[in-house]
Amino acid sequence: MADLLVCGLDDALVESLRKRAAASGRSVEAEHRSILSAALAHPARRSFIELLLAMPDVGRDEDFERGAHGA
Repeated sequence: MADLLVCGLDDALVESLRKRAAASGRSVEAEHRSILSAALAHPARRSFIELLLAMPDVGRDEDFERGAHGA
């Protein structure tokens, strides 16, 4: 197994990690592993409506001219 060293973390973030670890009954290192595993092994899935709402507003339909095949 590999080791991971994370430098330059804000003190408040580290304190939040300590508190979360204590609430979970784990060490800070085990909590860190759990967070990374959850974030990377099973990324959160977004619903179809969330995907639609995240799309940028690019204009109205009238702003785009339809070609011969787009009717």
